[in-house]
Amino acid sequence: MNKAFLEYAADDAVLLRPGYMPIVEADVIKYLNAQEDTSFTMTWEPIGADIAASADMGYTYGVYKVVTADTTLRGTYLNVWKKQQDGKWKFVIDSGNAGAEKQGM
Repeated sequence: MNKAFLEYAADDAVLLRPGYMPIVEADVIKYLNAQEDTSFTMTWEPIGADIAASADMGYTYGVYKVVTADTTLRGTYLNVWKKQQDGKWKFVIDSGNAGAEKQGM
């Protein structure tokens, strides 16, 4: 999971996490590298998305599920995406909120 987050995080990315002040730029890498991500699986399902008329920013939102050996956590997420100068899309804001329930996820 951390590898995927790092690959798609813009250099100026911001993570919004419960219990933390906004985690910004270089601290995003430190935060993600400090997270253990081998004892669970994470899946997500986009529910909606839109893109600016300028075609350089957009957002996605949906639900996620984290499964450990003995727990299943569900929540919602929001990502704001920005098209980079090389044409790749990377997120500039990632936020998640625990506690959502969704049938089938």
